[in-house]
Amino acid sequence: MVKNASADEIRKATRDETTPPARDPEIAVAEEYQAARQRGTAQALELFIARHPDSLYAEKARADLRLLSK
Repeated sequence: MVKNASADEIRKATRDETTPPARDPEIAVAEEYQAARQRGTAQALELFIARHPDSLYAEKARADLRLLSK
């Protein structure tokens, strides 16, 4: 016996094929921190800290910022 697919099953199958997998947020934050460091400006580091104040990389950005101001 052949089962016909419902509209919901078809939409789900299409979405599964076209939706990329979710990105690891820690990797995204790490990449953003690296980009801020590469810019090498206080403004870039301050923006990173404002966006990710509780991140492990925020403390590194604060240290980088202190080094820039010396």
